[in-house]
Amino acid sequence: MATSTQTSLTDTLSYIDDGRSLTFKVGAQAIATYTYHATDEQYESPRPFFHPLTTLEGDEVTISRPWDHVWHKGLSWALPNVGDHNFWGGATYTRETGYANLDNNGAMNHQAFTSIEESGSGITATESLLWTGQPAQGGQEGAPLIKERRRFSVQILPADNAWALLFETTMDNVSGAEIGIGSPTTEGRDNAGYGGLFWRGPRSFTGGEFRSESGAGADEFMGTRSPWIAFTGQHDATCRKSSIMFVEDQANPGASNQWFARSSMFACLGSAPFFSEVVPLKEGKPLTYRYAVVIADGSLADHQAAALADAAAAALDGWV
Repeated sequence: MATSTQTSLTDTLSYIDDGRSLTFKVGAQAIATYTYHATDEQYESPRPFFHPLTTLEGDEVTISRPWDHVWHKGLSWALPNVGDHNFWGGATYTRETGYANLDNNGAMNHQAFTSIEESGSGITATESLLWTGQPAQGGQEGAPLIKERRRFSVQILPADNAWALLFETTMDNVSGAEIGIGSPTTEGRDNAGYGGLFWRGPRSFTGGEFRSESGAGADEFMGTRSPWIAFTGQHDATCRKSSIMFVEDQANPGASNQWFARSSMFACLGSAPFFSEVVPLKEGKPLTYRYAVVIADGSLADHQAAALADAAAAALDGWV
């Protein structure tokens, strides 16, 4: 049975590993939990995920397994159209079938943390994963498709009441054939280019506000391109507002890539580098994507958002 361990970075930032998940704390306040051994059903495409994520004041900004889409898991790297495979969960959309249950739900399997390092700027975990296809029968192992090297870092930003989750993934094809990574939009469904680093917000965030360099708004931000995008919602109970911001590393393939952004129906936001075009993942030519996700207390005016995006970009640039 795994035993809990805790390592202190400073007097405030620390983490706990319980053998299934890492939980990061600032003082006594837990701000992020990363479940690396998922126990979800195959239909939900089991994969590591971050939930809950909270502001420094303690307001929760994620939801996991909502009844309408039980495969939505807080914040996770999730891809719906990976060749013939689904690493998003639920039904798969193709030109031939529309949405259909195709028995193709793969899994992103945690293999090991190769390091968990502490520095003056934060705590960085490096993880190896193996992506496998859906097994032919229960109890069997699926075919190996992709080896992933993942890194993420929890850092406190110099801006008031904000912290950043830096995320990097490198995907290496081990399937024996080229894999095209796309989305329902590349399969013919208009404006449904989801797939990437995806966040699902609390129910109370429905109807919240997006903001980027182009200004503020709602669902019209779907499919737009910008170096950063933020969303502000309001919490039940506390009635406070919180903001989440995605900043893309401009060295990413295709940057600035499109965003998958919804305010109505439910609040969600995700990087979408495969929104409108299939990207080939070739053997011996890995793909790397890097992002900063900022969690901040309160709403963001234009100048505050720009300053926070600059601070997050600087943290991402300095994270090597």
